[in-house]
Parts: sequence; C-alpha cells; structure tokens
Amino acid sequence: MRKSNIAALSALAAVFAAIALWSCMTCGDVLKEYFRLPKWGISVTGIVFLVMLFIPNIIWSKMQPDGYEEASKHENKVLLALERTGEVLVSVLVLTDRRLDRLSASPRTGYLLTALVLMVLYELYWIKYFRSSHTLADMYSDYCGFPLAGASLPVFAVLLLGVYACNVFLIAAAIILGIGHIGIHLMHRKEI
Repeated sequence: MRKSNIAALSALAAVFAAIALWSCMTCGDVLKEYFRLPKWGISVTGIVFLVMLFIPNIIWSKMQPDGYEEASKHENKVLLALERTGEVLVSVLVLTDRRLDRLSASPRTGYLLTALVLMVLYELYWIKYFRSSHTLADMYSDYCGFPLAGASLPVFAVLLLGVYACNVFLIAAAIILGIGHIGIHLMHRKEI
C-alpha cells in the first residue's frame, strides 16, 4: 500500500472516529437508535446517492476498458454473489429508510457530509476515467489516495450512510457489498 493510500484511509478513519466521539459525548442515547426499526418510506437522500452511483456506471457500460470482458469471465463466483447481494440490499435500504432524510444541526450530520464528500470524489474519479484512455489500469487506479477508488469510495459512503441513519441492516449490506465489490476489483488489479 502506498503512503498516499495510508494517508487517505487514515484521514477517513480519523474523521469517522472524531464524529463518533463527538456524537457519543453530545447524544447519550445514540446506541438506542440502532435497535429501532427504520422509518420506511422513499428517501430523497437515498435517491440522490443512487443517482450519483448509477449515472457514471451507465456511462461506463458504453466506455468499458479494453480487456474487461475477458477479465470479468474469471471473477470469483462467491465474491460476485456477495457483490450482487450487496448491490440489491444497499439499493433497497438506501431508497426506503427515511432516517437518511433527517437533517439537524448535530454531530451525526458529519457522517452524512463525509459520505457526500466521498461521493463527490467518486464522481471526480469517474471524470478522470472518462478522460483517460480507458485501460484496465485506469479503471482500477487510485484517486486522491483512495485505493481502488471506483470500488472503495461508494462502499465507504454507504457505510457512513448506515451509521448516520443508525441502520444496522444498511451497515451490514455495505459490508457485504464491500467484500464482494472491492474483492473483485482487487482480483482484477492483480491481473494487470
């Protein structure tokens, strides 16, 4: 792992820890929130995040890197199943948890803002890829110090959304997605 990767991941961990500490100090009943069922309904925040996720992927389907089709034939079936399961769970949970739409001036809003920053970095990563020569190396490159930015940034963002909404199901779905999606990207990167 490069120094820039370690710095970016350390910064993300530090922000996460600082917000968690601040939240625990100001809100004594944070843990009780995790044991409540989600408030079901259509989430505007979820729609925005999914649009930010899907639009670059739709464009990517028309601009896939050379050699991707061949590389995708050798994907680990377990990782692929985890990725697909995580994608479905994350999409459903992000769209249907109205707790994502609750905005207040509290430390917990830092999770939402950090997730939004990660998604903006994800969009910038895709702009960099679309301006590149569309190779597998471009596809699995790092961005702003984040390793495998095309896979890691949205997974970290969804994980933070789960923490923000106190939704253990969304956190679990993000972990499932992360194991599959980042695992597949790591396998492809090693083949380059």
